[in-house]
Amino acid sequence: MSADKHSEDVWLSSEDLWFLMKAFFQSRKLAGQHLDSYNEFIERDLNSIVESIGGISVYVRGMSIQLKFGKIHIGRPKVFEVDGSETEVTPMDCRLRNLTYAAPLYLEVTPIIDGREGKMELIYIGDLPIMLKSRICPLSQMTEDELISIGEDPEDPGGYFIINGSERIIVGIEDLAPNRILVDYDDNTKIYRAKVFSTIIGYRTKVEVKMKKDGTITVSMPSVPVELPFIVVMKALGIEKDREIAELVSLDPNIYQWLEPSFDKVSGIDTQDDALIYIGNRVAFAQSPERRKNRALMILDRNFLLHLGRTPDSRRVKAIFLAEMVRRIIELRLGLRKQDDKDHYANKRIRLAGQLLGDLFRTVFRDLVKDMSYQLEKLYRKLEKGRIIPLRSIVRPSILTERIQHALATGNWGRGRVGVTQLLDRTNSISTLSHLRRLQSPLSRTQPNFEARDLHSTHWGRLCPNETPEGSNCGLVKNLALMANISVSADVEEVKQILVKLGCIPFDEADRTIKLNAPRVYIDGVPFGFTYNPKELIRELKKLRRAGKLSPEVNVAYFEDVKELYINCDSGRCRRPLIVVENGYPLLTREHIEALRKGLITWDDLIYTGVIEYIDAEEEENCLVALSYKDISEETTHLEIAPYTIFGVCASLIPYAEHNHSPRNSYEAAMAKQALGVYATNYYFRVDSRGHLLHYPQIPIVQTKPMEIMGYHKRPTGQNVVVAIISYSGYNMEDAIIFNKSSIDRGLMRSTFFKTYEAECYQYMGGETDRFEVPSPETKGYKGESYYMKLEPDGLTYPECELSTGDVLVGKTSPPRFMEEYRELGVYGLSRRDTSLSLKSRGSAIVDTVILTADAQGNRIAKVKVREPRIPELGDKFASRHGQKGVIGVVFRQEDMPFTEDGIVPDIIINPHAIPSRMTVGQLMESVAGKIGAITGRFVDGTAFINDSADKLDEILRKLGFRYGGREIMYDGTTGYKFEADIFIGVVYYQKLHHMVADKIHARARGQVQMLTRQPTEGRARGGGLRFGEMERDCLIAHGAAALLKDRLLEESDATTIYVCKNCGFLGYYDNRRREYKCHICGDQAKIVPITVAYAFKLLLQELMSLCIAPRLLVEEVS
Repeated sequence: MSADKHSEDVWLSSEDLWFLMKAFFQSRKLAGQHLDSYNEFIERDLNSIVESIGGISVYVRGMSIQLKFGKIHIGRPKVFEVDGSETEVTPMDCRLRNLTYAAPLYLEVTPIIDGREGKMELIYIGDLPIMLKSRICPLSQMTEDELISIGEDPEDPGGYFIINGSERIIVGIEDLAPNRILVDYDDNTKIYRAKVFSTIIGYRTKVEVKMKKDGTITVSMPSVPVELPFIVVMKALGIEKDREIAELVSLDPNIYQWLEPSFDKVSGIDTQDDALIYIGNRVAFAQSPERRKNRALMILDRNFLLHLGRTPDSRRVKAIFLAEMVRRIIELRLGLRKQDDKDHYANKRIRLAGQLLGDLFRTVFRDLVKDMSYQLEKLYRKLEKGRIIPLRSIVRPSILTERIQHALATGNWGRGRVGVTQLLDRTNSISTLSHLRRLQSPLSRTQPNFEARDLHSTHWGRLCPNETPEGSNCGLVKNLALMANISVSADVEEVKQILVKLGCIPFDEADRTIKLNAPRVYIDGVPFGFTYNPKELIRELKKLRRAGKLSPEVNVAYFEDVKELYINCDSGRCRRPLIVVENGYPLLTREHIEALRKGLITWDDLIYTGVIEYIDAEEEENCLVALSYKDISEETTHLEIAPYTIFGVCASLIPYAEHNHSPRNSYEAAMAKQALGVYATNYYFRVDSRGHLLHYPQIPIVQTKPMEIMGYHKRPTGQNVVVAIISYSGYNMEDAIIFNKSSIDRGLMRSTFFKTYEAECYQYMGGETDRFEVPSPETKGYKGESYYMKLEPDGLTYPECELSTGDVLVGKTSPPRFMEEYRELGVYGLSRRDTSLSLKSRGSAIVDTVILTADAQGNRIAKVKVREPRIPELGDKFASRHGQKGVIGVVFRQEDMPFTEDGIVPDIIINPHAIPSRMTVGQLMESVAGKIGAITGRFVDGTAFINDSADKLDEILRKLGFRYGGREIMYDGTTGYKFEADIFIGVVYYQKLHHMVADKIHARARGQVQMLTRQPTEGRARGGGLRFGEMERDCLIAHGAAALLKDRLLEESDATTIYVCKNCGFLGYYDNRRREYKCHICGDQAKIVPITVAYAFKLLLQELMSLCIAPRLLVEEVS
């Protein structure tokens, strides 16, 4: 590169590029991919689904009745009350009243009776749940003050739904790209395969072509139970001449000679009719030849490669596509092309809320249309001739409303797909953002799938390399990187017109020479035509895209080895923005940054002027991307905006992340989602089932740049603490940490735990209802007067009331449950049951908020939010931002803690053994940087890859009068003696995690037992026992502790006395009336003895008897 091009005056600083990143996030929110996808569904897919169905046509009593569907209109979010009125609702109303945040859908319907067109009507067809902050959500148009006035958090990202009062999110699904041919070779079966997932909105079918060992080629398609010969399918599609079939596959004799075994296998099938009968015999046997042919044609038109069309006109296109699949298999066999990499991100598509809702809506709308045609037929059969029925009476909106709401509420999408929706994680603001940017793989987590779990080179800048769970989901659940963006679809027809103008030759217009020599052009994986100059074509397409004349959603790539040019216009491609470099110069200049600062241009202007472009994994194969300005050469095509954008939301919080061992960053990414902070500023109005609030959250002294984008400065999740690294007192072994009691007394890491209890008054048949009231002593199940003391006359407790375990929060009585109970009339008439709601948590709690409201059915709902203060205690879990987690091992008073010469006492002491093997050097650097920041009173930038080196930090420390390396002389707090070693001490940001002893402590003396086995119940929630398992039993056997063994496994568990007859060995019993022991078999000769056994053993004996096995117990006296 020439000197002037390499001159540093054109280089932008990291601050300039950081400002560019901020412009990106102003234009595209962190949950933007969900909003884009949902908006596309609302604006385009909804109407295209209705269009594809078109209308209803029925013939009743000699009348032809047609309903022609028009466009769909969406109203404002509403709820239909029990009295029939409509009320506009806000998201907060829905959370409090357990409603669904949805808007009514209206469909334009025009009746055509006997050819006469009637008046178009708008008909209500059901409710569609609204994604918060999408275009049809009123929140997206509101100012910050307006959002606060309706109880919303102005910083809430949106991108989720409210279904029956709970916040649910559709998690993006990472899937193989639809409508693209993927070829591979199966080592086990020695078969070459080409498969394609043919997909349109709401439908997905798999077509597979195989080349067997003997060279024959077969096709598998939906609705056909057997594999069909390739030649038969081609002839059935109308390509009758053998020569034409061979030429469609390839004009190269080396390739088409491989078709010979396939032709030999189907000799005798010469015409389209022969081929259709062949297929018909396998799908409609035992029917007339005409019916067989029609069935075969219907499968080829409606089910086979349906993305290419579902009419007879599309048969030739399907034949061309099928021939393309065969050509690729033969090329793979000849070694002319490589296997497709299923894990390459060019072969993946991410299905977000819009596409998944499209699938669901299509299925549900078809059912609604079937029901409408049934109702139409039924009503017109009963009606007098000449009369017309109102169209509203044939629509049952509940079909659409309930099916969509049920799918979103349960995550059950039909066709065996479960877990599509999840409850939104509201532990803190970062966990919410991370959840909104999560992707799931459809692969089973029980199988190894090593390649699928691995990090792939195409994940760079698209997926976070660190943020993935540990355990069975590792590598299957991923998170988007900071600047990753999911494409929405572009107009394919417009792209085709541009290609023709640029000299691209469509497939059917190409002659033999072109087909043999020219590279092929594909649009979304479908063959379109040929071009003699692919590189020039790509250059022209990029020029048009950079000039704003071609959609920025379009990406192009050319592969010289196989002479194929791909143009991608589909949605779901994961792309990332890069700065365009031309002739060794980046197109982004200081002038652009200045214009951004002044607000003269936006991020979108930079995209439309071609300064920055979004690149998908396929186009990146043709790019040479420079990591920084100094790496730019003449061949460079693009420049990275910032290297730290390869991380996702959670990993971006880690300062000096590049200095840590990689798994530690993964642990921290998981723990950042468990840290307590301020999860929402409207927490006072919210009624989350559980929530934690840190009292004094602090902005970290050592920051990273992306924190600003994620709103971390407004909602932090930790505190800056003075941390010393010493082995002190032995109570910080094995990752335990020592806390300073005085720091806790000053409020360090204090939090409040909120829990919401909910009771509802149900209505029963016969006019009976539940009632909120203080139960009277005659009520069945009355607990005792002391339990109801905290209730007011209306049956509800009051705010700021102090409660203890078992106290009733909501007094509620219900009518008798069974008919027998109605016969037992008490003194005051019918005896009601006590179904009150009590405080479950151990220890005391304070009532925070009491809400009384009603749902859409008119049932009264009481919600009581209680709070518990949580002061750090032994066993609570804390973690730094470097995966160094630990629990409190001991709490020392300040005077017993070590101190420095200046009298600084650490808040936390961790063990030196936590550092060497884990290699979290980032924490040591943060400690030094935090010390510098605390002394100088400024924040320190610890962003990965662009931070100060350890040497530079040490230099600053030395200038401030501190020792090099962050170590200081310290004195023992108990003896006052100076430590021989210098102690490493600094300021580190620590997070309190939601794993607290108060939620986990559990012990039991006596309590409930299971009905079947009479053994203690299981689990903390039911006050269960602690399991003494097989291995524990083995230990006691090895120790020979027989009495302890008997005590644990028998007396403290399910000891029971049974009566056994000594004569026959069967179970006897005690007759209460005659007051004697009896045996069914021996009668008066019985000799009954009592023995103590485990109840489970008695159960085993009786279950064996039920299987007609007679177990006999041989009993003898032991002296």
